[in-house]
Amino acid sequence: MRNGRRKSGGREEPTERERRRLRLRWLPAAMIVAALVVSFVTRGALNTFPLLAAATVVAAPLLSLRGTCAIGVVANLLGLSIVILKREPGIDEAVPFSSLVLLTVVAAFLNVVLARDRAQLRTSREVAAVLQRAVLPDLPDRVGRLAVATRYEVAHKEAAIGGDFFAIKETPHGIRMLIADVRGKGLQAIRTVNALLGSFHEASQHRPDLPGVVRQLENRMQEVISESSGEDAESFATAVVAELPPDYSVLRIANRGHEAPLLVHDGKVLPLEPATPALPLGLDLLDADDEVPVDLFDLPVGATLVLYTDGINEARDADGVFFDPVPALSRHFPPDPDAVLDAVLSAVSRHTGGNLQDDAALFAVTLEDAVSGADRLRPAPETGRPEHGA
Repeated sequence: MRNGRRKSGGREEPTERERRRLRLRWLPAAMIVAALVVSFVTRGALNTFPLLAAATVVAAPLLSLRGTCAIGVVANLLGLSIVILKREPGIDEAVPFSSLVLLTVVAAFLNVVLARDRAQLRTSREVAAVLQRAVLPDLPDRVGRLAVATRYEVAHKEAAIGGDFFAIKETPHGIRMLIADVRGKGLQAIRTVNALLGSFHEASQHRPDLPGVVRQLENRMQEVISESSGEDAESFATAVVAELPPDYSVLRIANRGHEAPLLVHDGKVLPLEPATPALPLGLDLLDADDEVPVDLFDLPVGATLVLYTDGINEARDADGVFFDPVPALSRHFPPDPDAVLDAVLSAVSRHTGGNLQDDAALFAVTLEDAVSGADRLRPAPETGRPEHGA
């Protein structure tokens, strides 16, 4: 399961948020240079101690402890030079210089506190990422004639595992796909995701039709709710369950209160909206005789189906405007789901300034023609066994 970073020359490219932070690391030094220039141009007529003091404070959240102390030492030496070079230094210069020394000590203390907090948050995120990978393993790059790509983007402000997940399974009834978003985070979300994933794989293998898969998911969600208490008993999950039959003739989609999938083809984007809205899993008791709305769509060869959770379309910019993925995908793409998802994530990063507000899962499949699919499974010369990924 890839995240949104791309590799260049064997190394991962930094995200927009990381690039902005790298640029800001030069701010304290720039402030000191500005103070030096102002002091030189005005021959000491303007008081530059506030600018020097600000540089030491700004360094605390941006630099390491060594960098913060270095900025503080340089600022103090510059401030001392200004005091010494004055023809008649007095108490008026001693007070701001003493304050500058004190602020340097305070900045170093703040740096230590912030570094400890960042380390704790980073550890929490790493634990959450390990749990996420354990619950949500990598999907294959190819299933039948479908090229598959996935991404999972963790919100920068979060340190808990989310309820976004996806799955794909090739069965005797066709290829079945799922993307879902469980309400809440943490251990309850893990339990619910694990339960629904297991139910999906079981139902996909044994249920002959898509409504049967949805009913089993609904029943499992109801069991999870009945075993919970408090706020966890009010859980639900939005989901899209999709199916391609063995002949790839039609795309069937059952949408349970989830964001509409997008069909990207020939430079155009078509939201696959359900004809009849349905409640999320956990909010609708389904008996064997209850109808499950299923919509039928064409999936042309070379087209890419994009499924995503609300962390994408509810991502906001500085003015609170929600992100719309349709414009970002309204151009010609190669028949490659990775390229499509990279375009979405790049556009989201630009829209939010690299600050995603909620976890987001993305799942895309591209239908290849039968000849291409056969070429990728040609016999290997040495063993005669199928050779994948040629």
